[in-house]
Order: sequence, then C-alpha cells, then structure tokens
Amino acid sequence: MIVQVYVGALTLDLLLGDVRSLKQKRAVVRPIVAEVRKHFPGVAVGETGEQDLHRRAEIGVAVVSGTAENAHHVMDQCERLVAGRPEIELLSVRRRLFNDED
Repeated sequence: MIVQVYVGALTLDLLLGDVRSLKQKRAVVRPIVAEVRKHFPGVAVGETGEQDLHRRAEIGVAVVSGTAENAHHVMDQCERLVAGRPEIELLSVRRRLFNDED
C-alpha cells in the first residue's frame, strides 16, 4: 500500500488597520496567529514576512494531510478565519500543494 503525503502552504498578505508602531502591529498579528492555532491545532502558523513594516503582515500556514482534498479544505478554512477579522484587509493569498512526488 502506497501512502501519499500532501503538504499545503498558504501565505496570507495582510494590510493592518490603524497601526503606527511595531508594538501595535504585534498586538494585531499575535491574536490572529493564536486564533488560527486554536481552531486548527494540527497546522503550523506564524508571521513569515513584512516584519519591519508597521501596516503590513504576512502570515504563513502549513498543513500536512493524507489527501489533497483535506489539505485544500483546511487551507480554505484558515483563509476564511483570517479574512473575517475586521481589523485587517486580506490583500492576497498564495497557495501551493506539494506531495512526495514533487
């Protein structure tokens, strides 16, 4: 029996609201990352880019699954959760799906 492993990578580019310092930025980004972790304990999530800009943030999410469908489903749910936050604007989303043949 051959077992497939799929790894989904989701990158969310965010525009933050009225943020004027890196301290205020952390106060916005940390709860978003914590909420994704709380709702999806099996994913890895963290701030992955734009760390020196006050009003921009990049959040990366990694999903490991036995099926491509499940990986896509979890990435969809993570995207919806973040996009629903009123204090941010979701500027762009990038997705990649890898398997053990890549």
